[in-house]
Amino acid sequence: MIHHILIPCDGSRYAKTSVKYGIYIARKLDAKLTCLHVVDIRLLQPPLLCDISGSVGIPPYPEFLPVEVNGLEHRADVIMNDFALECEKAKVAHEAIKTHGIIDESIIHEGQTADWILLAQRGEHLHLGGIGSTAESVLRKAGRPVLVTPKEYCEIESMACAFDGSPPATNALKVAAELSEKTAWPLSVVIITDDQAVGAKLSGQAEDVLSPHTIDSETMILGGPEDRSLLRFIKEGSVELMVMGAYGHNRLREWLLGSTTNFIIKNCSIPVLLQR
Repeated sequence: MIHHILIPCDGSRYAKTSVKYGIYIARKLDAKLTCLHVVDIRLLQPPLLCDISGSVGIPPYPEFLPVEVNGLEHRADVIMNDFALECEKAKVAHEAIKTHGIIDESIIHEGQTADWILLAQRGEHLHLGGIGSTAESVLRKAGRPVLVTPKEYCEIESMACAFDGSPPATNALKVAAELSEKTAWPLSVVIITDDQAVGAKLSGQAEDVLSPHTIDSETMILGGPEDRSLLRFIKEGSVELMVMGAYGHNRLREWLLGSTTNFIIKNCSIPVLLQR
């Protein structure tokens, strides 16, 4: 099951919410949390230093580089200390790691030893790529389930899994079933199709995946476009966690028609657990 969760922390409001979710889930699963703070080396490039220095009234001269570096290092220490205090208060096993590098590359590297990676929906430095590109890179390369958390925190009491019969969706349903069994969160399997025969077939496949597990589950079939219907279901507020397969189609189809995964990540108001 889940024993170790990695949480990249940048001190933003979204990241603070992700820590709340991490602590809540870690207590449910008796898991260890690792805070990862990446001092982004791109912030130390001259053009960005000029922007940062100018915004706080410091001339962008080379001699001010140590000042900027010291500020980033101090901020990292504050973020990691705040994380440790929150975990100690909740009595959750934890550790903190500070590293220097590119954010997504560092997350992928450190995530190799984690069972899950927990990412905030938005990052502090959105102009450097933001959580959109970071999340996509981590999802495609990390080889781990990634939980993307929203701006606001809401305690999880029930969950849903989007199922379309694809390998990523099947893997996601297996993860959802194990999670439901461990936490006692009721599970709704959501199938989106306008074809009754396809819906019946997928329902049978979902039942086969769930059969080894003793959980409270139901299957529902919804019509309409996959991304819009799934988001509408989420906004109805029936569940507080969505589980789904990530990037179930090939890259060319995603480029031509768009990605349901990216659409949900950017617009969802609840945590989304993504499984390759």
